[in-house]
Parts: sequence; structure tokens; C-alpha cells
Amino acid sequence: MARVPHANLDCSPGCPVEGVLALIGGKWKGLILYHLLDGTLRFNEIRRRVPNVTQRMLTTQLRELEANGLLVRTVYAEVPPRVEYSLSPRGRSLEPIILALKAWGEEHLRPAAAPSSAASSSAAASAVAAA
Repeated sequence: MARVPHANLDCSPGCPVEGVLALIGGKWKGLILYHLLDGTLRFNEIRRRVPNVTQRMLTTQLRELEANGLLVRTVYAEVPPRVEYSLSPRGRSLEPIILALKAWGEEHLRPAAAPSSAASSSAAASAVAAA
């Protein structure tokens, strides 16, 4: 499990937030959880959806999410072995939070539109006049 600095999470009002961020924090865990909202995926399907992650890092992140009870790893006794990943009920309970993060990002992280030349000219003129 992820190391949570305060085991009982009652040290301050922000401790539960700190605990959740310890579970789902990291560069790739949020993306992995987001893609697993669509359903069960195999390792290479996750890797294709998160193309910049290395195989080693993806394996590490999947193992941590499994250890924290957020996903289920199912291994089938086949040759070659087939391994599937899906959200556990605990991981599925993060769905509204993950979707809220996505909505916030869509609203607040879009590139700002370049100001029109007329608006920037008048802003520059106002700045010169104020000086």
C-alpha cells in the first residue's frame, strides 16, 4: 500500500485529502484509472492508451493500484498468459472524482485564446497613456 504519513488520517482537516492523493497520486495512476472506467483492459491496451509510459513504470503503477485495492488483476492460465485489469468496487467509487477532474481540466486547462490585434493595440495604447 502507499505510504500514508498519518495512519488514522484525523490529524487535521486535510489529512483525508493527503491520504487519497497518496493512493492515486503520481504521473500515470490517474490516467490508468480514467481508462479503466471504460471497462476491463489488458496490459498492452492500457499501454496503447497511455503511450508515453514505459513498460516498467506501467507495471509499477498497476501493482501499486492493485496493492491499494483500487484495481483487480486477473491472470488466466493460458499460453501465452493473459492478464486483465479492471477497477475494483473501491476503484469504481473514484469515478465521480475522476470525471470531475476531467471536467475541471477541460474547463480550466484549455489554451487561452490569443487576444485580437485590435484589443491588444488598445491595451498597449492604454498602458502607454497611463505611464
